[in-house]
Amino acid sequence: MTAYRIALIPGDGIGAEVLPPARALLDAAGRRHGITFTYDAFDWSCRRYLAEGAMMPDDGLRQIRGHDAVLLGAVGWPGVPDHVSLWGLLIPIRRAFRQYVNLRPIKVLDGVPSPLRDATGVDLVVVRENVEGEYSEIGGRLGRGTEDELAVQEAVFTRRGVTRVVEYAYTLAESRGKPGGRRGSARRRLRHAGRRHQHRRPGWHGRHRRLHPRGTGPARHPRETFMKSTVDIS
Repeated sequence: MTAYRIALIPGDGIGAEVLPPARALLDAAGRRHGITFTYDAFDWSCRRYLAEGAMMPDDGLRQIRGHDAVLLGAVGWPGVPDHVSLWGLLIPIRRAFRQYVNLRPIKVLDGVPSPLRDATGVDLVVVRENVEGEYSEIGGRLGRGTEDELAVQEAVFTRRGVTRVVEYAYTLAESRGKPGGRRGSARRRLRHAGRRHQHRRPGWHGRHRRLHPRGTGPARHPRETFMKSTVDIS
């Protein structure tokens, strides 16, 4: 029987509410497939920050490094700024364990009502970069507390960081269903959604073209149809 050791971080609010049923679901799936889970719980949260001045202990990453996975609920609490919970807990975990893919499956399950009038066939996965971009630490504030205060926050995208996420997305698309047929083709289609940035969008598209057969580089994913969309928030 396969065994996994899970680090449980319920966090705050709804995070503490959803983890018990999530754990029960894991245990039920484990019994069916011959897998056992053991859990170690950690109280790292915004409430811990209010009480002790830190989201997690100084050696927090060392404490969970030996686990097979981290199951985290949610963090956020009135009186604690969002950047405190992000940079005090989430970003250190992502970077230390190279969690560079933010994977968000979206699927309407049978028997579950949907706000969409016709949700038949809704089955997609959002792949987002998880450690670079707006999560860069490059920037600063000048003249704090004055009328001339200035805040600068740079978004950074490395060639390596972009390539590994694009590669992951192509590989995932190839694994979803069989090629051919309307449903199979839709499940295997990769669409890049980006905004009209002068440098960021061309940079991301450049990496896509290197991996796509229509590009000038080695076509490692010749079966996929690459599409792009503009997402404009104004």
